[in-house]
Amino acid sequence: MTTKRPTGLLTIGANRFPFSRARFRAKCVTLAFGAIQWPWLLRSLYGGTRAEKQALLRRIDLPQDALPHLGSWKADTFFLHRIVDTIESLRPEVVVELGSGASSLIIARALALNGGGRLVSYDQHAPFVAGMAQWLAEHDLAAEFRHAPLSISAPKWGADWYRLAELPASIDLLVVDGPPWSVHPFIRGAAEKLFPLLSPRGVILLDDAARPGEQIVASRWRRDWKEFAFEFEAGGTKGMLRGTRSGSAANARDAVST
Repeated sequence: MTTKRPTGLLTIGANRFPFSRARFRAKCVTLAFGAIQWPWLLRSLYGGTRAEKQALLRRIDLPQDALPHLGSWKADTFFLHRIVDTIESLRPEVVVELGSGASSLIIARALALNGGGRLVSYDQHAPFVAGMAQWLAEHDLAAEFRHAPLSISAPKWGADWYRLAELPASIDLLVVDGPPWSVHPFIRGAAEKLFPLLSPRGVILLDDAARPGEQIVASRWRRDWKEFAFEFEAGGTKGMLRGTRSGSAANARDAVST
């Protein structure tokens, strides 16, 4: 499969693990949050208007059919524009993405237009990883797509997290758009494992930040990572959380807004 195809309201099933009390509790929490955040899940089916998508593709000089489907579990146009904003101002040398998809195409193209750079993208679904590489190749773009099974224990965040292979030594931009909430509503919080790898100018972008689970993630990050300033942006259908080193937060914000 590739993200050129539409996706439904439900995510692809997570890896099957043997029964345990911890996993049973995690499933109960996930079901409870599913009941709470169904309005956000319904809104997520909307990825932006056709005009907004066309404007995004014109901005980075991609064909108008490059993103035939957005919404559902794909990033919306607001988040994709903010990724491009950040790449234009930051000029990152290394981007790490958790959760491959439409954002991978946009990141790779934005990097190509802004001095180059390396995209390393991880996803838990091996066939999906192979499909992404083929999709980018259709537009003469490339990235390092890597299979990352959900097999690393992250008890603080309620479930197993990505097993990440060959991580870069330094990261300038970390885009967190996975795992899906159906693994656990807090699981994206485990991306904090990569915060020590962020360069002094490093930036974190968390998608779906308006959802209740991600709001809890944001509150924990603010509590535990005082060296970063985290700011919520309410645009689009899902919202976004932006994290920057506290000393550079104002400069980064000013650069992106100009």
